[in-house]
Amino acid sequence: MRLVVLGGSGFLGQSIVQGARSRGDRVTVLGRQNCNLYDLSSLVQALETIAPDALINAAGYSGRPNVDACEMNKAECLAANAVLPGIIGQACHQLGLPWGHISSGCIFNKTEAAQRSFSELDEPNFTFRQGPCSFYSGTKALGEEVLQDASQCYIWRIRIPFSNWDSERNYLSKLIRYDRLLEATNSISEVNEFVSAVLDCFVMRVPFGIYHLTNPGAVSTTEVVQMIRESGIADKDFRFFNSEEEFMQVAATTPRSNCILSCQKALQAGLKLSPIREAIVRALHSWVPENQALYQRAA
Repeated sequence: MRLVVLGGSGFLGQSIVQGARSRGDRVTVLGRQNCNLYDLSSLVQALETIAPDALINAAGYSGRPNVDACEMNKAECLAANAVLPGIIGQACHQLGLPWGHISSGCIFNKTEAAQRSFSELDEPNFTFRQGPCSFYSGTKALGEEVLQDASQCYIWRIRIPFSNWDSERNYLSKLIRYDRLLEATNSISEVNEFVSAVLDCFVMRVPFGIYHLTNPGAVSTTEVVQMIRESGIADKDFRFFNSEEEFMQVAATTPRSNCILSCQKALQAGLKLSPIREAIVRALHSWVPENQALYQRAA
C-alpha cells in the first residue's frame, strides 16, 4: 500500500509511519516542511504527485505538556483540530482517496446521567455544544462535525495512549513522572495495537465510519499504579489528589474528560485489541527507558 501520513513527526504519527513501513508499505510524510496543508490546491497537487492508495491524518494540536496549553494557544488548536480535517476531507473527496482521521475519545465525559460506556452512536457530551469542556475537546468535536458527510472516511477515536516506549506523551510515563495523580477510571489505548487497527481498516476493507480504538475494558489510576509497582520499573511514593476539585484548584486550568468507550464495533469488524490489563502488563514487561527509546527511534 502506498500511504500518505500527515503529522508523521508527532507522537502517534511516528508510530504510524514505523508501523506501516514495517509491513512493507511505502509511506510519504506530508507536513509544513513540504506542503501547505491548509491550502486546498497545494494539498491536492501534492497528493496527485504522490498518487497514494490511502491517507492518514495524524496531525493535530493537543498542547504541551497537556491540554491546559490549548487554552493559551486557541487559534493554533482550532486550526489544527477543526479546520484542517475539513480541508483534508475536501482534498480526498476531490481525488476519490480513502482516508482516515485520528480523533479523540476526550469528546465524552462520564456524568451522573451517563454512567455506562459510550458507543459510536452516542452524541459527544464534552463539547462546545454541551459544555463545560476543555478547548482541546471542543475543537476535536468540531473536527468530527466537519466530517459528518465525508465519503470514504474513517474516524478513529483514541483514548489516553500508552506503550512500552518511555515518553512524555505516554500515559504510563506520565503516571511515573507526575508529583500527584488524579484517581479516575477510563478507557485507554495501547499505541501499537491502535496503529495496527488503523492500518488494518484499509487492508481488511472495514466499512468506513467511526471506530473506538480503545483496548477492551476500563482501568482506574490506582490499578495502573499497582501494575507499575509490580513491574519494578518505578520505585516511588505515588501520591493522589484528595478529589477532582483539589486537582482543578492545584494542577489544572481546564476540565478533564473521564469516560469509558465501548470498542465492540471495532472488535466485531475484526480489528484486534487486547484486554486492557493484558496490554498494560505487556507494555510494562517490555519497558524501554526514555534515553534508550530515543536512541532506538533515531536508529
